[in-house]
Amino acid sequence: MFDLALSEAGAQIILATSSDDKYPPENMIDGKDDTFWTTCGLYPQEFIIKFTSLVSINTIQISCYNVKKLKMEVSSDDNQAFKTLAEKELQPSDSAPQSEEISGRNVKAMNLRVVIESGYDHFCAVYKICVHGNAERS
Repeated sequence: MFDLALSEAGAQIILATSSDDKYPPENMIDGKDDTFWTTCGLYPQEFIIKFTSLVSINTIQISCYNVKKLKMEVSSDDNQAFKTLAEKELQPSDSAPQSEEISGRNVKAMNLRVVIESGYDHFCAVYKICVHGNAERS
């Protein structure tokens, strides 16, 4: 098992509802702990990660700040609707990033959509998202 959501593994951010030149969405999948994507103040906010092929997701770990409620959804190809994998309400954190792990239950996915439904402030940040699993064999 390895991190399927790394840009060096071929993963791409194909949609993000906000972007800042200093804190672009690609920062979430660059493998670094000190970079992040920031939202622009309105909710909901979302981003979609596209994997290089169909994958089997074991766990998803997200490191973020000021996120109150989020939803994770998957689709098994580009033409199918997204299905909810998990919905979580995160506890606030004063100075450290929030960290949450979600079981993927070995669900098959080509795309992962993360919807930040609300935050503890006008802006929030996602430092890193790791998707642990395996590529499906064809």
